[in-house]
Amino acid sequence: MKSKKLKSIFTLVVLSALVFSLSACSNNTNAVKTSKTSKQLVLYAAEGYDTAVAKAFQKKTGIVVKVVDDSTGAIAAKMEAERSNPHWDVAWFDGDATMQSMDNENMLLQGYTPSDFDGYTSLGKSLVPANKSYFPVAVTAAVAIGVNTKLLKPEDYPKDWSDLANPKLKNQIAMNDPSTSGPTYPYVSGMMQKLGETNGKKYFQDLKNNGLKVFTGNANTLQALLSGQVKAITIQNSALIKAKASGNPIDIIYPSSGVFTLPSVMSIDKNAPDMDAAKQFVEYCLSPEGQAVMLNVKNGAADSYFNPIIKGVKANKEVQVASVKWIRTNPITSAKDEKDIKKWFHDNIVQ
Repeated sequence: MKSKKLKSIFTLVVLSALVFSLSACSNNTNAVKTSKTSKQLVLYAAEGYDTAVAKAFQKKTGIVVKVVDDSTGAIAAKMEAERSNPHWDVAWFDGDATMQSMDNENMLLQGYTPSDFDGYTSLGKSLVPANKSYFPVAVTAAVAIGVNTKLLKPEDYPKDWSDLANPKLKNQIAMNDPSTSGPTYPYVSGMMQKLGETNGKKYFQDLKNNGLKVFTGNANTLQALLSGQVKAITIQNSALIKAKASGNPIDIIYPSSGVFTLPSVMSIDKNAPDMDAAKQFVEYCLSPEGQAVMLNVKNGAADSYFNPIIKGVKANKEVQVASVKWIRTNPITSAKDEKDIKKWFHDNIVQ
């Protein structure tokens, strides 16, 4: 009797352990499934406010956002390298020519219309490509003219682009290199489109003949202006606005013939790992709520000084561009000619 009783107890213990084990396995399986089906957005971005926007979106939706923040060039190179096996859902940076290059390689989702598409201003809609492969989120001027108010009197300010070749500014002008400064390429390619290739090249050759100095990026070019090395520079207007708002002796001039648009653009990978989350993120950034996060200077620094292209959204008070004439460059042409234009500029202007 004792032997049978022990066997029964043993059998009961084994069965209990087996049930517990199966239950645990079942719970683990459910945990894995939950993890696999939970939404996660991977954002490749090069904007000052991208992390703040990602956090606000995550808080609102519960969708986990992983931000890979780098320069536009590095982000574009990463997208290229992952073309056959993308790890990103949304890409976001300044410059529609670079994004157009990605679309030319059939990497982007096309034909998607965000639910808040009608919230665009006329300028905003004009910057959306016909195939809707990417979307502008904000606009700055690729370059405006910044002058040192301690070195130039208002009557001597350049009023249009050609004034930078005036002998009065001999050896007193500077700009960024389009090969190292993303915002500068739309300025250079824009001039080629606006004036024609021959006259566009002549414009920059005239600047070189007038002693043009070329630096790698905004920081160096701004420093040249503030230190008195030069009296006038051409860089992205948001950088000039930030420098002026910080108390530096700068005036900003928007040439009378117009400035070239530099849209902050956003795209979705056509094979996005989480397509639904990607679409929700684009729509959030086009909403007044998302725009408010972008406009907060504490989040985006200089990048927050942009021109809104969403109806009802107002720019920061320092951004006084109501009367600016905007010139949209053709991103398809800019993308096609990018390598040739940058090489020409390096060989003929930088050297």
